[in-house]
Amino acid sequence: MPAKLKNDVLLRALLRQPAPYTPVWIMRQAGRYLPEYREVRERAGDFMSLCRNPELACEVTLQPLRRFELDAAILFSDILTLPDAMGLGLYFVSGEGPRFERPVSRASDIRTLRVPDVDKKLRYVFDAAALVRRELDGKVPLIGFAGSPWTVATYMIEGASTREFRKARGFMAEDPASVDKLLAVVTTATTEYLNAQIESGAQAVMIFDTWGGVLEREQYLRFSLANMQRILDGLTRTADGATVPVILFTKGAGPLLEDMARTGCDALGVDWMTDLGDARRLTGDRVALQGNLDPATMLQSPSVIEEGVARVLASYGDGPGHVFNLGHGITPDVDPDNVRVLVDAVHRLSPPFHAP
Repeated sequence: MPAKLKNDVLLRALLRQPAPYTPVWIMRQAGRYLPEYREVRERAGDFMSLCRNPELACEVTLQPLRRFELDAAILFSDILTLPDAMGLGLYFVSGEGPRFERPVSRASDIRTLRVPDVDKKLRYVFDAAALVRRELDGKVPLIGFAGSPWTVATYMIEGASTREFRKARGFMAEDPASVDKLLAVVTTATTEYLNAQIESGAQAVMIFDTWGGVLEREQYLRFSLANMQRILDGLTRTADGATVPVILFTKGAGPLLEDMARTGCDALGVDWMTDLGDARRLTGDRVALQGNLDPATMLQSPSVIEEGVARVLASYGDGPGHVFNLGHGITPDVDPDNVRVLVDAVHRLSPPFHAP
């Protein structure tokens, strides 16, 4: 039997249940801003070797929890492990990010693409999840994650990181049916992938739609949100007798949050460009909200960080259903001491917003 969860405040908040304070975790909380992470990555040799080593992935997952009183762990991995398992040949170039040796550039590439055997190809992810869950021993919940089909597909088509999306948007405009087929394969694989994470110990899951916000609304509904809806419909939503909350996060969603709230997800991540109060009104309190301090605030003084925390808490207002986070991932140039300031400020300033 898994260890009884000692701190379930995150899960309560995601399910909009009363909690004594606002829980906090940070996107990319295990990462390059921590010197101990950089040491382990150097020992691993490269990023993918670190991801593929369950013991080292477990170690870096737990590192931020040794420093800070965070309310959740998030499994250390990468959204592109899934297309790598499809045979696209993922590798990383220093200073340039991910690349694929065999990108999906033609309709014929899509016709030969298959859903991988995730249990076999991505066993290292599930082994890491099980190991983290055991090492946590119920201290805080474990969050699993995957990229949204649209976001993952942009990397598969472009073959590398981009801010322009010329190939992906061109493919979508010229041959939308083929893009639908590509997304269908990625959607099925992502559903299986997340369910296997849940089976291995994840107590909540998050779908990162980093690039959905670059699409026009109708494109977003068809190519991004519809596929996240299919994943939601196919997910295991209970494990060990408890609900497994699902968080959707589309960067740059803005008014699309209203559409996202109708999917049946439990929570929505909100970036720093949308006020949480506006997001709460837009979604009608149907879902919990996660966010949304501007990540650049973490480069400022402790007093500025505390002011930012107070502002975000006030923007959400009273009542349950808020998970504190940054509006996107923490950047490598942040001083770890500033993370302690953030976490302590959330825990100290948030209880009055949860008074009965």
